[in-house]
Amino acid sequence: MTSHTPQGPVDASQTPRYAGIATFAKLPRIEDVPAADIAVVGVPFDSGVSFRPGARFGPSHVREASRLLRPYNPAQDVSPFSLKQVVDAGDIVANPFSLDEAVRQVEEAATELGERVDKIVTIGGDHTIALPLLRAINKKHGPVAVLHFDAHLDTWDTYFGAPTTHGTPFRRASEEGLIDLTASMHGGTRGPLYGKSDLEDDVKLGFQIVTSEFVEEHGIPAALEKIRARVGDKPLYISIDIDVLDPAHAPGTGTPEAGGLTSREMLRLIRGLADLQIVGADVVEVAPAYDHAQITAVAASHVVYELVSAMAARD
Repeated sequence: MTSHTPQGPVDASQTPRYAGIATFAKLPRIEDVPAADIAVVGVPFDSGVSFRPGARFGPSHVREASRLLRPYNPAQDVSPFSLKQVVDAGDIVANPFSLDEAVRQVEEAATELGERVDKIVTIGGDHTIALPLLRAINKKHGPVAVLHFDAHLDTWDTYFGAPTTHGTPFRRASEEGLIDLTASMHGGTRGPLYGKSDLEDDVKLGFQIVTSEFVEEHGIPAALEKIRARVGDKPLYISIDIDVLDPAHAPGTGTPEAGGLTSREMLRLIRGLADLQIVGADVVEVAPAYDHAQITAVAASHVVYELVSAMAARD
């Protein structure tokens, strides 16, 4: 933890939330503090999408929606910005014309940022970025348990012959030895697949699944029990595609699927995992062109806030 007293958000009783630069939760920029513990960073990149584009504008959209967040989190009984120095680290530049170069840039920048702060929460961008982020986190922690909340498996092999897309990051991560094959899991998956072999391949790649249907039928406590039994005390990376939420709660995304989680259920799941050893996280696939009244961005900003709160509360 940094030795100085953490600098928190702009005081909303002195400066209106809607004024000034939209850093995440109106927090200081990383260059404005002597040292930081947790960084929120954006990756405005969507060259890996297979359907609707636009997630490159996700980081700025989520930041705008985060203006209303407040310093005390009553659900977790924690004031995260007082416990740790949390900062907005700006955006990682990712080449929009070369997917391979973009992936290298994200890995290099995340690795460098990870040397300056203890933990990173990344706002995407499309889910392709999970692969370079896991490569970077692997350098600090070795293979990590991955808890992947998403409507989709994202363990397919290729799209149009391309091995690196937003539908393939966790297959590549498994093949590269970046994930703990005994402790990784998908949450909230649902909808049609290309075939039953998708599920069979997924098991071989090291994942178990808690579907949206399971949450509906058995409830949040049962889902948390399954997840916690699987993850245990392993270093945990949480990757959240906002399309894990039902389109009613997150219309602004590229590949929506009916029958998803509510925003309330998603927040409760994160809170139920707050005591685990979370070493990093991302929230991706917010596409503002399809959003309405910031519904998706508000949900995503609160998801990031709960992740930061969980990270700050654990020593």
